[in-house]
Amino acid sequence: MPGSSFGRIFRVTTFGESHGRAIGCIIEGMPPNIPLVEEDIQGDLDRRRPGQSEVATPRQETDTVEILSGVFDGLTMGPSIALLIRNKDSRPSAYEDLKHKFRPGHADYSYLVKYGIRDWRGSGRASGRETATRVAAGAVAKKLLAAHGITVTGYVSELAGLKAERLEMDTIESNIVRCPDPDKVDEMIARVIAARDAGDSVGGVVEVRVSGMKAGLGDPVFDKLEARLAYGIMSIGSVKGFEVGIGFACKDMNGSEFNDPFTIDETGKVRTTTNNSGGILGGISTGEDVVVRAAIRPPASIAKKQQTVNWDKKAEDIEVHGRHDPSIAPRAVPVLEAMVAMTIADCLLIQDVYLRERETFGTLHDAAAIFDDEL
Repeated sequence: MPGSSFGRIFRVTTFGESHGRAIGCIIEGMPPNIPLVEEDIQGDLDRRRPGQSEVATPRQETDTVEILSGVFDGLTMGPSIALLIRNKDSRPSAYEDLKHKFRPGHADYSYLVKYGIRDWRGSGRASGRETATRVAAGAVAKKLLAAHGITVTGYVSELAGLKAERLEMDTIESNIVRCPDPDKVDEMIARVIAARDAGDSVGGVVEVRVSGMKAGLGDPVFDKLEARLAYGIMSIGSVKGFEVGIGFACKDMNGSEFNDPFTIDETGKVRTTTNNSGGILGGISTGEDVVVRAAIRPPASIAKKQQTVNWDKKAEDIEVHGRHDPSIAPRAVPVLEAMVAMTIADCLLIQDVYLRERETFGTLHDAAAIFDDEL
């Protein structure tokens, strides 16, 4: 069935359900001889795992990753890499009384209509637990990016209606909401806890920055870099909005304000003095930081009484109790990083193919040689 794979050359296929025996992924296209051990992956999984703080679900999963194939003596070999994460704290019985009701905000109804069957044990494939496999694959992609001097960093820029006003990157992982503004952390935490105690949940915004990337990645017309990033990020179940660069704020600007003026820096490279476009022009990277932003919905599983219907099309009330996040945004940070990393890794490998072809067949324009160091 389609829908479980992402990427063209760096291609990831995920499998498993929330309360099944295990989840995992198959990664194709990873070049050989790149250092990779389980510890390289575990760090990001620990940032996503449940039970890590008072603003996360109390479900206790270690999310311990196992490399099953594709790596030998700590180096990638070229063939497919298989990763497995076993479910240790699944409790499908907690969903018994909900299996004939359609939970508001969940995929219960739409999955049943499409397939004629659904996994009622915590949403199955539609569960946020599936994102652990993306994080594992994203950590592998980051190893490829690191070899090219590229870093991917995400953080919560808005939570429960409170916006970060400062960007202190070294503070992101020092607080449980992963906010880069130390002055806003305590109030963000307080708002999340207040929502949790009221049986409710809150949303937020996660921003991701890609630094160290050269100009030239991305392919017009339908494979623009921002289009591919949007495709990857919007595939995350909790994401309901996407922006690149200054995003929707551009609607209130004049062209003279929005355009990023070009200049030459002290090293002789072409740069822009501002970055409203988010490091992408014409669907191709400019060499500036790529900046993307995603709106994260409030978690659908809440204890407040809600209206719904059952399989017999009869109206019922529903209250969803159990181990659920009052806010997804802090744990979504490594998930968004993963999708961005996989997208950039795929674009890098596609660009490598293009450059080999260009070297073979040459170029029609001498001017292209001037910018070869940018590629």
